[in-house]
Amino acid sequence: MHILGFDHVQLAMPRNEEDAARAFYGALLGLDELPKPEPLAGRGGLWFRCGGLQLHLGVEEPFAPARKAHPAFRVQDYAGLLAKLSAGGIAVTADRVLPGVERAFVHDPFGNRIELVSADGAGASGAGR
Repeated sequence: MHILGFDHVQLAMPRNEEDAARAFYGALLGLDELPKPEPLAGRGGLWFRCGGLQLHLGVEEPFAPARKAHPAFRVQDYAGLLAKLSAGGIAVTADRVLPGVERAFVHDPFGNRIELVSADGAGASGAGR
């Protein structure tokens, strides 16, 4: 028995904020929305495709954003995405602490921390640092 990899990552979101999630994760980040299976559809939230994995946004009450724990997305056209996010009113915080790694942090509309790592840069992000 051994772990093969990740199937999905889940973040919490407040109830009835699916439109804000679509605007951020779909329109700004460019992730494709997936239909939720019927038994789960009534719970609220959304699912997105992220390469070969999925990002699930689940309704949590009471809601509290993840301020330290976060997913890190590897990004092609990193500078273009950061410019798009900035133009969309999203605060982007660049981080050059790790040698050879170009990364930045943003927050989704609910305050969840999101790391963006340039796919053009060398090395891994050193998640959790």
